[in-house]
Amino acid sequence: MPHPLDAAAVRSWCGLALEALGRERERIDAINVYPVADGDTGTNLYLTLESAARAVEAAFDGHSSAGTAPCLADAIGAMAHGALIGARGNSGTIVAQLLRGMTEVLAAGDGSAGALRRALRRAAASTYEAVAHPVEGTVLTVATAAADAAEQAAAGAAGGLGAAEVARAAHEGARTALQATPGQLAVLGRAGVVDAGGCGLVALLGALADALSGEVSATPVAVRADAPLPEAAGCEAVGGPAADGCGDPDGPAFEVIYLLEAGDAAVARLRTRLDTLGDSLVVVGGDGLWNVHVHVDDAGAAVEAGIEAGRPYRVRITHFGAVTRSEEPAMTARAVVVVVPGAGLAGLCAEAGATPVAVRPGEPPASGELVQAIRQAHAREVMLLPNDAELRHTAAAAAEQARTEGVRVALIPTRSAVQGLAALAVHEPGRSFDEDVVAMTAAAGATRYAELAVAERQSWTMAGICQAGDVLGLIDGDVAVIGSDLLHTATTVLDRMLSAGGEMVTLVLGADVPDTLAERLERHVRERHLAVDTVVYEGGQHAAPLLIGVE
Repeated sequence: MPHPLDAAAVRSWCGLALEALGRERERIDAINVYPVADGDTGTNLYLTLESAARAVEAAFDGHSSAGTAPCLADAIGAMAHGALIGARGNSGTIVAQLLRGMTEVLAAGDGSAGALRRALRRAAASTYEAVAHPVEGTVLTVATAAADAAEQAAAGAAGGLGAAEVARAAHEGARTALQATPGQLAVLGRAGVVDAGGCGLVALLGALADALSGEVSATPVAVRADAPLPEAAGCEAVGGPAADGCGDPDGPAFEVIYLLEAGDAAVARLRTRLDTLGDSLVVVGGDGLWNVHVHVDDAGAAVEAGIEAGRPYRVRITHFGAVTRSEEPAMTARAVVVVVPGAGLAGLCAEAGATPVAVRPGEPPASGELVQAIRQAHAREVMLLPNDAELRHTAAAAAEQARTEGVRVALIPTRSAVQGLAALAVHEPGRSFDEDVVAMTAAAGATRYAELAVAERQSWTMAGICQAGDVLGLIDGDVAVIGSDLLHTATTVLDRMLSAGGEMVTLVLGADVPDTLAERLERHVRERHLAVDTVVYEGGQHAAPLLIGVE
């Protein structure tokens, strides 16, 4: 029995889409050859929809607590927002924009067949706006075909169609278009597969049709090409050798993704800047919150561009390693996955060859996020650096899960980002795994750590009573100094730490910290502590104005 397009239908759609992508995930991963053959499109789409489904459930829970029921605008808006903040990879980011485009139409509260047709058209158009260099034969083409099919079906129906019939027509149009993608994009034709992102969209639209019709089809998506690549197809047929992923077997080394709080003007400048740095640029979102995705060789520059535009967080940087645009992902011998508290540190660790997981204050990563980072490292052996004592159990669970998948994982017990930097500095892939683990663990253990924080309220501490606004100096996790300003507190902390000896001081500056602070602290160390070197990094973390390490 057909169901109206309302909040309940959106909730059902999320559940069915998650089930469909769960079934198709491995098959979609296996055919992922564009724009980079990193074998994770199905997984990324699943994680994106998982975030969307969580947001919808949260919306229903919130209304239930208030004794109300969500409307269509509430549900579709939550789905789009959840996809935006949880988008993974190129295809996940594009799907988040598709949902945002649909929301722009459906948020008016009209769940009619006509509104759904307009929503599908707006969704397709919005993806072309988000992608810097659109390429046909991809999810963009499939989305456009779905919108076309919905409109054609409505035009040919004498008595008019319901929303369920519009959704089913869009699904069938997408299925047909998907089978044509190998003839539009050369890399797909050579591999004999259809577009992986398009596969995910077909599954998503099939779930929508099932939710509205009340008839669950669960038909597998065809992933192999029906016919060989026509001779006319090739890089020239899809935009020339400069088209993203065409004719460029040695593409950028990193995938960089982050959420960004910024205004429209700043994002426009960011698009221009990132477009000069790499390819596969997709920027989606609006109303001050954006999801940025790009493939670059200089991951640090991509993150720095985000810092200049606004406030980036949840930074994810993946090193493609030996992956090329026409091969299956190659496993490297060893990799390092490191949790860091700021965008600057994420870029620094990525440039050192690690896979960073950047976190925002109060939003620690779940074990599943760490497992995904381990998978994306594409390595047989992985060192996992949690850099936070409170993440010990989460990291241990992630390591255990990765081991069941055949990855040898060592958990380096780092309790601070500065310990992680010390461990990363001695990482040497050329020696044995066990020797590398011992060396990294020893380097972390030999590094005393401290941080500065600002008290939010009056509280008892190991150093006495602090008041709201006081600057706290924490050494090895305990409050040791209470001060009135950053400089005085930092120098007191440094003197206490160096009183026990030390050869190297590491300073990691947080966001909005004055540039003069580092200069004055360096001078203090130079004048008060002979033969002690100081190195300074821009960390960009928001929770702590300053991180300090002494080796």
